[in-house]
Amino acid sequence: MFSVTRLGCFVLILVSSTLARGDEPETQKFGVGSIAEDQIPDAMQEPVSAAELDAAIKRGINFLLTHQNEDGSWGSPTRTKGLNIYAPIPGAHHAFRMGTSALALSALIEMEPQFPECTDAINLAEAWMIEKLPYLRRADQTAIYNVWGHAYALQALARMHDRHKEDPEKLKQISDLIDQQFDMLTRYESVDGGWGYYDFRYGAQHPTSDSISFVGATVLVAFHEVAQRGYQPPENIRKRAIAAILRQEKNDGSFLYGEYLKDRPMHPVNRPGGSLGRSQACNIALRYWGNETITNPRIKEWLERLIVRNGWLDIGRKRPVPHEAWFSVAGYFYYYGHYYGSLCLQELPVSERAQYAYPLTRLMLERQEKDGSWWDYPLYDYHQPYGTGFALLTLNRYRIPATE
Repeated sequence: MFSVTRLGCFVLILVSSTLARGDEPETQKFGVGSIAEDQIPDAMQEPVSAAELDAAIKRGINFLLTHQNEDGSWGSPTRTKGLNIYAPIPGAHHAFRMGTSALALSALIEMEPQFPECTDAINLAEAWMIEKLPYLRRADQTAIYNVWGHAYALQALARMHDRHKEDPEKLKQISDLIDQQFDMLTRYESVDGGWGYYDFRYGAQHPTSDSISFVGATVLVAFHEVAQRGYQPPENIRKRAIAAILRQEKNDGSFLYGEYLKDRPMHPVNRPGGSLGRSQACNIALRYWGNETITNPRIKEWLERLIVRNGWLDIGRKRPVPHEAWFSVAGYFYYYGHYYGSLCLQELPVSERAQYAYPLTRLMLERQEKDGSWWDYPLYDYHQPYGTGFALLTLNRYRIPATE
């Protein structure tokens, strides 16, 4: 999710890598039937009981409650192993902590009605975010990790809006912070629209890096959530981000990792196996903002892929070196991809969700750690709380409502 390797290594790995150690059929154009139809194993179709799901969620909540920092945030720049990513201090860690804390906060706010023991932790985290978010900036001219913090903070602020809708003073604070995030994301927009998280062209005040498809999708989903509460993001910035994602869309329904790879569309990371988590985010972002090509059949096909071809994501999970797995998949795409897949699932009629929700739920439950957390990529001390935040948000969307 948040980024990769030491300075320069990420770009070198992506641009020159031939690390794909597998292959998959690429001849079928998107929309000609479902490549995974009837391939979901029967054992994975067994319903998951509400008790089993709630028990896993409870353990995840307990992890977040017992690992919250004293100031209300989650994560820290500890566990400084030799393989940790390039992270200019202190700004990179401000971004990592904000993105991580926002995900954990969003998850706890969603769980609070059923699990009121979350309330004290939520109140502490909200106070921390209100204090610290206005000061979030990029780490330096190279590392623009703060875009993750701005995006996930918007999602947390959307939930804070719902939580404090009867408190005008608190809503004013939330509104001001949302407007500020719009301003910051405008300031850090890539030159051709959308957002990236590295800029290796020194000396530019405005980022000159190319758009990264899934970063743009992340921001657009956050824009959608606050727009649903009446906060309208800058229209020109939103339209430019959509256009950037569409430029990176391929005929097979996958998306380029970033626009700088447009001349290498068959690079492993740009093929369906490498796009498995990324396509979920891009699909839902485009769907939210009215793109009619993201139909229910397209959503179903990529959810089927997420189940049947989950190994392409899973093989990269917990690997400490990004993009070393088949199709150059990095570990931090695992829970990211499942979260945005769960948003896609909610676009389907309730009657059509179970065939995807039950297998996807089982994948989540099987990967929960003994301490109740979920994690997919070792990132200092941020990976367990951000992975757990993603997983809780995901499982909450895998629930099957009794009625429409």
